[in-house]
Amino acid sequence: MRITEAARRLGMSPRMLRYREALGLLPPVRNQGAHRRFGPEELAAVAQGTELEKRFDISPAELAFGLRVLSEPAVAQAVRELGLRIGRIQAPRRALDFEKEKALRLLQGRR
Repeated sequence: MRITEAARRLGMSPRMLRYREALGLLPPVRNQGAHRRFGPEELAAVAQGTELEKRFDISPAELAFGLRVLSEPAVAQAVRELGLRIGRIQAPRRALDFEKEKALRLLQGRR
């Protein structure tokens, strides 16, 4: 089906579907004439995306960025570094850190 019919079935405007496409939230399916065609899989993907947005109270742009974090290691690393810096996530404890902390506790106990 064409974009106007898909938008009607999904309860959104064709403009919103085009916006989602620009964000990378639609599967890349086009026919030979370069028109986007929507089938059951494409409709299900859009519906799943809108459900996630409602469930987690996020915008389509935020969802698109989340997908980018999951698919691009450099972006994931940059976001992780920020999370560590601002204290939103904790650094994983390494075995050496554990051993160091254990040794410090033992030394403090001797005082």
